[in-house]
Amino acid sequence: MRHNKKFNHLSRTASHRAAMLSNMTCSLIMHKRIFTTLAKAKALRIYAEPIINKAKEDTTASRRVVFSYLQDKNAVKELFGDIATKIAERNGGYTRIIKTGTRLGDGAKTCFIELVDYNENMLKEKAAKKATRTRRSKKSAEAAPAVEAPVAEAPAAE
Repeated sequence: MRHNKKFNHLSRTASHRAAMLSNMTCSLIMHKRIFTTLAKAKALRIYAEPIINKAKEDTTASRRVVFSYLQDKNAVKELFGDIATKIAERNGGYTRIIKTGTRLGDGAKTCFIELVDYNENMLKEKAAKKATRTRRSKKSAEAAPAVEAPVAEAPAAE
């Protein structure tokens, strides 16, 4: 019976699944965005977010715990260095999944999974939205002079 076995096994043995999720987490940390299937991305989010959260506290113990999951010194160094400073103020939700459609060969649902604070396009849109949300009061709208565009005269036909 499968009582209380709620996570996706991804049709793999436990050791294969752990190795795959560890490698995908290292790739996500190093490249900030990876392209994969939707099922793997959802499993990766559950696996990676507690590891990223552990990096907020830079102690020897937390580094050793993270290294026990990742088994990659470069990924641990990147996580505790650059990524930990960017996520220091965030209380969770370090990853974002963006669906991209289906794969041509087998019809699997595909997506991007990325670190939230590293997508420059969405950060620019967020900053632009904040700038456009301001409103003018009626007094300042009346005080501002209305600028009219000059009308160009048509040349006379001879």
